[in-house]
Amino acid sequence: MENTDNMVIDTLKEVEALLEGHFLLSSGKHSNRYCQCAKLLQYPDKAAKVLKVVADKLKDVDFNLVVGPAMGGVVVSYELARQTGKPGIFAERENGEMTIRRGFQINKGDKIIISEDVVTTGKSSLEVAKVIEGLGGEVVGISCIVDRRAEGVAIPYPIYSAIKLNINVYEKENCPMCKEGTPYIKPGSRNIK
Repeated sequence: MENTDNMVIDTLKEVEALLEGHFLLSSGKHSNRYCQCAKLLQYPDKAAKVLKVVADKLKDVDFNLVVGPAMGGVVVSYELARQTGKPGIFAERENGEMTIRRGFQINKGDKIIISEDVVTTGKSSLEVAKVIEGLGGEVVGISCIVDRRAEGVAIPYPIYSAIKLNINVYEKENCPMCKEGTPYIKPGSRNIK
């Protein structure tokens, strides 16, 4: 496992997907590191190598469909579907709500892996899980490139990640970089309120 972790970290750093600085996260919290997995996903060969770690972890999991939330999960779901030989689709927002569109279907009894680029709070994955379960599907796990959940962030599904990273996250009021006057970068894709 250690060699796999080193390979994933080295690859993320090589493509500048693991960033250091002062970041405003989509949750509204602040952090001194940020994972921008889109930087990895622009290199299909490197993304395939990292996502093989996840595909290997899914070998003994019973599932028949991969669903990725747009945007971060679209390419990840495609690559995991390719490597596992399962179909892959994506969920997307319509009028602010996650939904399944474009003729994609989830059938009653489908066993589904949700795939993401990064899981921090699980918000997008849990929104997709609600849609899947409302259509009669069963979520059997969440897969991701980076599991960066803070201690105490519970998600009611197993997580299959290429790497688990512990990244410091702060409320704005307690952020040491804010106290130092360091400006932040807002790299996420979700609108922050």
